[in-house]
Amino acid sequence: MKKRLLCILMLLSLFSHAQLEKKTERYRNPILAGNYADPSILRDGEMFYMVHSSFLFYPGLLIWQSRNLVDWKPVTHALQKNLGAVWAPDLVKYKNKFYIYFPANNTNYVVTADSIGGPWSEPIDLKIGNIDPGHIADEKGNRYLYFNDGYYAPLSADGLSITGKAQKVYEGWDIPRNWRIECFCLEGPKLFKRGEYYYLTVAEGGTAGPATSHMVVSARSKSPLGPWENSPYNPIIRTKDQKETWWSKGHGTLVDDIQGKWWIVFHGYENSYYNLGRQTLLEPIEWTKDGWFRSPEKIFTDQEIRMPAGKKIAPTTSLSDNFENKKLGWQWQFFQEYDSSRISFEKGALVLKSKGNSVGNSLPMTLLTVDHSYEATVELEVENGATAALVLFYNDRAYSGIGVDSSNYYGILRGWQFSSDRNTGTNHTYLKLKNMDHTVDMFYSSDGISWTKFQSSLEVSSLNHNVMGDFLSLRIGLVAMGNGRVKFHDFTYKALPR
Repeated sequence: MKKRLLCILMLLSLFSHAQLEKKTERYRNPILAGNYADPSILRDGEMFYMVHSSFLFYPGLLIWQSRNLVDWKPVTHALQKNLGAVWAPDLVKYKNKFYIYFPANNTNYVVTADSIGGPWSEPIDLKIGNIDPGHIADEKGNRYLYFNDGYYAPLSADGLSITGKAQKVYEGWDIPRNWRIECFCLEGPKLFKRGEYYYLTVAEGGTAGPATSHMVVSARSKSPLGPWENSPYNPIIRTKDQKETWWSKGHGTLVDDIQGKWWIVFHGYENSYYNLGRQTLLEPIEWTKDGWFRSPEKIFTDQEIRMPAGKKIAPTTSLSDNFENKKLGWQWQFFQEYDSSRISFEKGALVLKSKGNSVGNSLPMTLLTVDHSYEATVELEVENGATAALVLFYNDRAYSGIGVDSSNYYGILRGWQFSSDRNTGTNHTYLKLKNMDHTVDMFYSSDGISWTKFQSSLEVSSLNHNVMGDFLSLRIGLVAMGNGRVKFHDFTYKALPR
């Protein structure tokens, strides 16, 4: 009887465990789709904050917040002033003040704020070269910035100036010669202290190139200045085969959750969708008894993973904008320069002053694409002398789309602009782009209901860093060029099923 009761209890326990496993929520990568590269993350109480490279687009340094590392919504942009291409920032909270250190224009800068929502300070030039700054402070309050190639430099107590010469203290982890990589490229240092050790996490192998290039490497030391001992589990994360879903995985930052479990955020290119850029990915980390961290067995970046601890928040997913808030939406960034004097709002429309005579020099208003297939539509009014366009934009040399003035519709193909459907234009019109797995059709309409397909279509899979450089990705752009103004109404973005 006792044996039978014991068996029943064991079966009930197994059943309950199975039911619990069923109810356990899981997530799939990416946690942020689109070109959110070089993630830097911190936890402040129960809230996580994250920032990424913003490259040549302004306002820059968009800060995100989350309670569970998976559902994210935007907070604010920390950088308004054009400093050139902004790469690999480091988001820090130190003595109740927030800092973002970042490289641009062959130097490094810092911006600060008393609250994560700002206002953020004007950028301060630290007047030191190198890239990818990573902040660390010791128990005595000494502060340092690490950089690429294993260098560090001392910081002032307020964190706003460099106080000494940069010194090299870390050589990196030796990559086997027969591995297929882009370059050695020791970059992206991130540091934290746990127990008696400081941990240095870096990227090696090159951020693009072959699928197997990039990787996450770890070292530790009892001093923030070394000597550094490489982890026996290196590389912590790496794409091992080009058949994998995520390529060039690297540039990792570690963070713990409210239950004391550890996670790593990093980036990677999606196989066959390089033009979406490097997307933000998340995996758990486990600690060994001898004080190293590693990637757990049976965790795969492209499979479902158990959710981290933390409350859900409503994530921000819609890129559509009806322009009724009378301010620039979080999703919009201008190429090279954010000039607020070009923008005004009138009766549910964003009014954009024209600039330049081509898409490349018009400094278009852009947003990141985040899906394999999607459709973008906008209603617009064109003043005489202006030309409006809806384009797919990589940089000022690589863009294509459809344009319109008061008389004609234009094809814009690889920078070549030509009038096609003549004398059919109108001051009030609708434009549409439809991207189905890299093949793009373009349409125009007088009422937003009946659409005419433009004769030309596009193939855009090659618009990526491995071909074009600049570490950029394919974006949707709203363009106002020539003279006059363009009124944009009801921009709609929606993902399309494959």
